[in-house]
Amino acid sequence: MRKTEKGIIRSLNRRGSKSKKGAPVAAKTQRREASLHDPSVCERCGAIYAAKKWQRAGRVSPETLAKADYIVCPACVEKSTGVAYGRLVASGDFVRENIDVLRRRMANVERRAGYTQPERRILSADFDGEKLEVLTTSQRLAHRIAHEFEKLFGGKVRYNWSPNDGSLYATWQR
Repeated sequence: MRKTEKGIIRSLNRRGSKSKKGAPVAAKTQRREASLHDPSVCERCGAIYAAKKWQRAGRVSPETLAKADYIVCPACVEKSTGVAYGRLVASGDFVRENIDVLRRRMANVERRAGYTQPERRILSADFDGEKLEVLTTSQRLAHRIAHEFEKLFGGKVRYNWSPNDGSLYATWQR
């Protein structure tokens, strides 16, 4: 047996590895979604749970909608309870001077993310005159917004993930 063949054989061996790798946040949503009937429709936002994922209504046939259960999706539950897994704090003189530009950019990022993943939403975006604090339903959306701010406007982003629940606390300064 040649050396390269042995490497391929060893790479296929999965003994001793965890079968459920993933973030704690993902594990929570998987437990919630395990009890959902396929298909299910959110009463509030119209998102549809079909084929083990949430999607927009335009992609599902009328026959599927006719046999769907009507529930409240996890993103709407998080929005009503105020539970946030992503938090971004933007500060500096640039934020004060360009708050409208930053808000438009956040809305564009949310709209783009929500096209394929409707459960990713901005819960709140509060500006107190000094800093902008954004709360999101997912750590990935907060990460995307912070990355977009850094990419477009420069500055420095710092990311801190919580070891308990996997939530993200990001800070952006310019």
